[in-house]
Amino acid sequence: MNKTNITLLSRGLVLGIFLLLNSCSNTAKDPSQKETQKIVYPSDIISFFNHWNLILGDGSNAGQAIDIEHEDFFYTAKDEQGDWVVYKAPNAGDTHGTSNNTRTELAQLKKWSPVTDAKLTAKLKVMNVSSTGDARVAASYAVVIGQIHSADGHENEPLKIFYKKFPGHTKGSIFWHYEINTAGDDNSKRWDYSTAVWGHDFSVVGTEENSYPEEPEEGIALEEELSYEIEVKEGIMYLTFTSEGHETKTFTKNLIESAYTTTADIPQQTQDLFVPIGQDGVERENAYAEEGLFFKLGSYNQTNGKSPEVNKNWCSGAETHGGNVQKQYEDGNYAEVWFKEASIYVSDAAVSNKGYFTKND
Repeated sequence: MNKTNITLLSRGLVLGIFLLLNSCSNTAKDPSQKETQKIVYPSDIISFFNHWNLILGDGSNAGQAIDIEHEDFFYTAKDEQGDWVVYKAPNAGDTHGTSNNTRTELAQLKKWSPVTDAKLTAKLKVMNVSSTGDARVAASYAVVIGQIHSADGHENEPLKIFYKKFPGHTKGSIFWHYEINTAGDDNSKRWDYSTAVWGHDFSVVGTEENSYPEEPEEGIALEEELSYEIEVKEGIMYLTFTSEGHETKTFTKNLIESAYTTTADIPQQTQDLFVPIGQDGVERENAYAEEGLFFKLGSYNQTNGKSPEVNKNWCSGAETHGGNVQKQYEDGNYAEVWFKEASIYVSDAAVSNKGYFTKND
């Protein structure tokens, strides 16, 4: 074989190899071949789910929500601010325990005494509250975004943090509740006392089913970020609320010494809201002192389809489409809350034989 033929053969081999490599490269870039996308779980965004059990909007207990999601109630979302954990609950469906309301909510696993140091912080924004309800019912158009709950006795709630926005309003209200730990065995006479943070408190309602009070000037809009910090130390609850463009608000409440031990102690707000429906109880002197407490966080929808004739504070008469979740989502009859950050702390202490943290055990 002469030199010219060898040169042509070499050139042919090089060209063939080039075409083969180029063909493989084009195949790898074929847009019809989609790459597998990694699922981003809520526990990838806020890594503290080993401290909680998750209740979903269908009433089921999902356990510790590590590497799980649910397309209707609990998943992740991304916007220009970054990644968020979504908690969503319709106006009606299967509920958890004895509650009338649906929730997608975390419940802290370990319980602690109010004399123990404990703290919960969260950064969030409310994306939706129910589009229907009776405006005369205080719980209509509201969602609870954080709680302290008792695990003992009547299992009452020394803290519930609410967001509420009436239809047609741009801004809603943030307020918090203290529920008395009722004296005696009959808990049917328990009541809440509501304190405004930004905007109105729970007692501000409409005069007719579809008439609304004045919009709060210093309220919080949907999709507007806010943060709360709940700290309990030596029996005192300290609350801090912050949001850009709003005045930071702080509050304190004694959890181990009641301010409501006699009928004369019942505040006017309670006399107006709860006494007319028979909820006129008094509180045990040591309030929640001897009970195990735990934090809750998420979207606890306060709007439901029960008739206001049953309870004019808590039964909203809202649209539920017979419990059909997707139909409720389609016309805005649900509560949705996005959390960006959250943290939990309970001081180092032994677990007592009651199963909750105490300072001296």
